[in-house]
Amino acid sequence: MNELIIELSEINPKDFFGTQNANIQLLKKYYPKLKIVARGNKIKAYGDEEMLEEFDKRFDMLVTHFGKYNQIDEDVIERILTHDTRQGLAENSHLDAETLVHGVSGRIIKAQTANQQKLVELMKRNDMVFAIGPAGTGKTYTGVALAVKALKEKQVRRIILTRPAVEAGENLGFLPGDLKEKLDPYMQPLYDALRDMIPAEKLTNYIENGIIQIAPMAFMRGRTLDNAFVILDEAQNTTHAQMKMFLTRMGKNAKFMITGDPGQIDLPRRVISGLKEAILVLKDVEGVGMLYLDDKDVIRHRLVKSIISAYKKIEHSNS
Repeated sequence: MNELIIELSEINPKDFFGTQNANIQLLKKYYPKLKIVARGNKIKAYGDEEMLEEFDKRFDMLVTHFGKYNQIDEDVIERILTHDTRQGLAENSHLDAETLVHGVSGRIIKAQTANQQKLVELMKRNDMVFAIGPAGTGKTYTGVALAVKALKEKQVRRIILTRPAVEAGENLGFLPGDLKEKLDPYMQPLYDALRDMIPAEKLTNYIENGIIQIAPMAFMRGRTLDNAFVILDEAQNTTHAQMKMFLTRMGKNAKFMITGDPGQIDLPRRVISGLKEAILVLKDVEGVGMLYLDDKDVIRHRLVKSIISAYKKIEHSNS
């Protein structure tokens, strides 16, 4: 049986191993064919030579991450251990991704997966980008971070965030209050992202002065959106007419990001999703970038990835 010995010389083994060696238990879960033992500042692994080489590479990536950020958690371990190293070093660039925004309480906000980093790069090269993928892949959050970055660096003068006001199985008419009060809960994910990145008082000021605008798509009609970073969220719930209207609002010095999940369409039957149509119509248009995220990019609770996979199996079997 082959043996691999790794010595941790520049980091605290207790912090790296986690409470009650929780991180080591995760390593064992992902490498069930290896016998892994942690003692003192050493990790010993026994097993097949090829498997040990793979384990060595992954472990080195974990140590590099810990050395840089002085912390490591279950999500980070899962992303590093499941990432496809065959795609080359460029695919691991998200591990050293640039800081997009220093959020509230000094929180560092950056791309957390390879595809999120691709989204950042794609936005640099294009004025319009479609980010397509399932729930929890960070499409909207990364988009909002890019918008806040552009505003802070004075690349744009305002941020405009919008969603089609489609009722996802619920009736807005039964909610109390005026139109704004009815729509605010629906726009909550956008507010949540902004609150992570901009202090509350400053955010209120931005909204009151129209520097940041959050509104349903109906408010976009007839406008020309200049000097703005504009995000259309939940775009799968736009109709043909809504999507065409939105895309043609683009003014000078504008950046448009369109995010959506074609697997979660809440439109009535026989109504074609504006997002699905736009992907086909604009796929070869220069200046329009498109990126598809998948369950490997899920950064919510680890169960979300399993839930998406389970539903995929059902959908494939029914198709």
